[in-house]
Amino acid sequence: MPGGRRRPAPFLAFSPFARSLIFSASAAAAASSASTKPLPLPDDATTPAAAAAAASGTSGEDNMPRPPSKRAKRAEPSIEEDRSSSESEEESFSNSESDGDNSGEESSQELDTVQADFAFFDPKENDFHGVRLLLKTYLDSKPWDLTGFVDLVLAQTTVGTVVKLADDEEEQEEGNGGDKTNASGNDDEDLFGLISVLNLGRYAEQRCIKDLKEYLLSVCSDKDTKKQLKSLLEEKASSVGLLVCRRFVNFPYELVPKLYDSLFDEVSWATEDEPTQELRDSFRFKHYLLLVRMLERKTPAKHKAKKSKDDDDDEPIIYPKLEDEIFKELSSWSFTFPIRSEQSSQQEMKNYKEMGLVMAVKAEAIPKFRKKLEALVSE
Repeated sequence: MPGGRRRPAPFLAFSPFARSLIFSASAAAAASSASTKPLPLPDDATTPAAAAAAASGTSGEDNMPRPPSKRAKRAEPSIEEDRSSSESEEESFSNSESDGDNSGEESSQELDTVQADFAFFDPKENDFHGVRLLLKTYLDSKPWDLTGFVDLVLAQTTVGTVVKLADDEEEQEEGNGGDKTNASGNDDEDLFGLISVLNLGRYAEQRCIKDLKEYLLSVCSDKDTKKQLKSLLEEKASSVGLLVCRRFVNFPYELVPKLYDSLFDEVSWATEDEPTQELRDSFRFKHYLLLVRMLERKTPAKHKAKKSKDDDDDEPIIYPKLEDEIFKELSSWSFTFPIRSEQSSQQEMKNYKEMGLVMAVKAEAIPKFRKKLEALVSE
């Protein structure tokens, strides 16, 4: 990050949203000791134990000026109950929705509390496995150059952020002017989220981007929309940013606005601070393209004269990531398509089907997006 940049205002506290979040036990252990147990790789048969998170706030020292750093803020959620998760927020939404059903059974159990601090970092090579795990279903079940895509995300360090658990040794090292390096040496063991934006024109010749374009065009069925999509992927690609944001279900919602603030601030700084004119121009985006997931209410086979109470309460669309609803509202155009990967078996989601959602958002709409997201999380 360029000299003179200051961190966003300090994180204040968790809201009741945190009660539905899940925490990785291996990641939580890193907050209390120098654990070296890694996150599971995408092909692991088992998943780590996890727990729901609540919050306690931040220390007063965050009000003091800091050296330039990507660390946007810190939080101290507490572990309260065991869970299991290694899926991204979009993949596991139904699991988090159903957690409340077992709350009565677990209320009598004695729960351990573990404090954990989150921190924002530049992506680096050691984050490979954690980032790959987050992106493993980015193109649903399509075989594609996922490794090459992860490499692109990690290679772009001036614009992009990964979120991890920080330990005291790491915090002390950064305070002494050291590099932002995980003291345990296993940097991706506690990776909880990532955000980045890639210029589709700059990386047009990369195999992974070619695979991505082919996939997006294949799932778009509307002729007019497909024409607009093709224009962004080809003629206008040099000014189009592919916005990628993936995170695990245990990621605190209160940090989401700061995650996007970090990204868009870095995009702005890159247009001034990159060493060459070509690189500076590559971050002057006019459009952002997003590929996310949503849950859509299934259309009943036959219309029922009288709806059940559950039908009345069901929302027509559910967005696992709260910001995607805002992007949809501000998008120039969008389209949905069926997801082929395994559907959720949760009873609460029986009336929903998972869908892919592609959106095009003009760069001029981003300031409005940031305000709406901050207001939504603050409610």
